[in-house]
Order: sequence, then C-alpha cells, then structure tokens
Amino acid sequence: MPSNDEVDRIVDAWGRERPDLDFSPLQVLSRVGRLAKHLDRERRSAFSRAGLESWEFDVLSALRRAGAPYQLSPKQLLQQTLVSSGTMTNRIDRLVDLGLVTRQTDPRDGRGVLVVMTAAGLAQVDAAITQLVEAEADLLDTLSASDQDRLAGLLRKLSLDFD
Repeated sequence: MPSNDEVDRIVDAWGRERPDLDFSPLQVLSRVGRLAKHLDRERRSAFSRAGLESWEFDVLSALRRAGAPYQLSPKQLLQQTLVSSGTMTNRIDRLVDLGLVTRQTDPRDGRGVLVVMTAAGLAQVDAAITQLVEAEADLLDTLSASDQDRLAGLLRKLSLDFD
C-alpha cells in the first residue's frame, strides 16, 4: 500500500470537517495541480540551463516544430502559443534583439511577414528541449513504461474536453 501524501492528508481533513461532500475529485485534480507546480519549476530550470526563459522556449519551439526552414507567420505563432497579438509582437521584438529570430518578408505575399529562427535560436531551443526531456524523464522514473503509457492515455482522455 503506498504511503499517504499531502493530498491524502488534505482530503482526510476535509472529510472530517465536511462529511456531506464527496472529495474524490480532489484525489485526482489536487495531485495534478501539485504536479503541475513541480513540473513548471523543473521546466523553468531546464530552460534556464539552456539560456532561455519559458516564453522564449514557447516561441522558438513552435518554430522548431514547423521544420526547416523554421519559419512561421506571427498569426501562426499566435495560434500555437495562445497569447495576445500585442504580447506576440513584444516577444518577437525581444527575440530579434537577442538574435534568436529575424523578421523577413513573406516571398509568397510581399505584405506578409515571417518570423525565421536563426542558427543561434536553433542551437538554444535544441539545448532546451534536450534539458527538458531529461528532466521530465527523471520526474517519471518511479513509473514503469506501461504505467507512463496508461497515465498519458488517461490524461489525454481528460484533456480532450479542454482542447
């Protein structure tokens, strides 16, 4: 039998104080929330070791996943990063200043702009994803491969309603 964790202690205390409520959702979602905080900390650390902030990784990883020549329109970046237009403009400006991306005229539409990742941006995002995958593998090392697959499937099923 696994040891009790902090969520067990919280749910038990609420159960004593409010026996009229079903606290079973907290058994799952409080753990997801707590794990998300740990994951966020680990991700920030992995990105920092690669010399990036989380928001920089978000933009650069969208470009990297697009494949060579690692370019997207600002609108495509907005769709992938779920930030406002003003926020994206600011982020692109800052990445240009850092030499991680450039803005280029879209050859298919002379009025359009493409955000293109530079070699420096490619090197940093590749370093960051390597750090991230290693850190996240460490977080999951107490679960077997089949447990990880089962958990991924359950979380996918739960998240489909939100996406």
